[in-house]
Amino acid sequence: MKKNVIVSLADANYFPLLEELVNSIKRFEESNNVAICVLDAGLTQEQKEKLSNKVDEIKSAEWDIEVPDYKVKGKEWLKSQVSRAFLPKYFPNYEKYLWIDCDAWVNDWQCVELYFKACDNGKLGITQTIGPGYKITSKVNWLIGKLAIIKSQNFKHAVKSKIGYDKARKLAFAPHINIGVFSLEKNSNGWNLWQNNLSKTLKAGNIFGSEGLAINISVYIDDLETEFLPLNCNWITSNLLPKYDEQNKTFVEPFLPHYNIGIMHLAAGIWKNGKDMRLDKSVEIEIENLSNKKILKSLRYNS
Repeated sequence: MKKNVIVSLADANYFPLLEELVNSIKRFEESNNVAICVLDAGLTQEQKEKLSNKVDEIKSAEWDIEVPDYKVKGKEWLKSQVSRAFLPKYFPNYEKYLWIDCDAWVNDWQCVELYFKACDNGKLGITQTIGPGYKITSKVNWLIGKLAIIKSQNFKHAVKSKIGYDKARKLAFAPHINIGVFSLEKNSNGWNLWQNNLSKTLKAGNIFGSEGLAINISVYIDDLETEFLPLNCNWITSNLLPKYDEQNKTFVEPFLPHYNIGIMHLAAGIWKNGKDMRLDKSVEIEIENLSNKKILKSLRYNS
């Protein structure tokens, strides 16, 4: 019986990315001891049949917290903003859960092991979106002198979700936590804390981003015990491009000592000539190798 599980979610449009994520996991021998489960938010029957030979379970995602129809507007993939907070309900037979967004893929297995270790004793294993090379952590519109309008992601979402200015201020300059990759044990109190905050953020705010805001509240305001993992465990490419180690044929951090990227995350997309790399695998962008030479590469998983 497998104790640990990696879970993701996709609709039909993002199926190619989901399949790449699964393939990137299964190429590692260590993955034989880890289950892979998928939440279906609009996959076709043909896609599910194709996946069935590669994963352990596929279940339909639900609206685990009631959301008004006008907010959904047929976008079933938005279930990912709710259902990921209820993973033990969908897949109850596991002890530890590692969620990876379908627009991410595993480049180095060590980070998978780190996530499963990080959530020991009920802790949340997660990565803050801040690290060497990040030049801007929060946006501010300066008015006159010291007066400014805060535009940070946490603050904007908090105000829109009407959780109160006292909490919004506490979140304003806290390093944003990206919920696209995280780990939790089955019996962690983190699930209940997150679900309770999510039910509040969904009431007034947009569906998209509500689950991220809820986890930031859980960590920074409710003091959910958290193991913060290195940035390479959830490398968001739209924030900072990696370099490519041509000798070892792997993506690495752009600064010394050039640790391997653990999980490559294409959140927000990588755009060129109006095309998003997440939807068009032919898109290549200019990055540097370890000799600082410019090369063209796709950041998608390529077996």
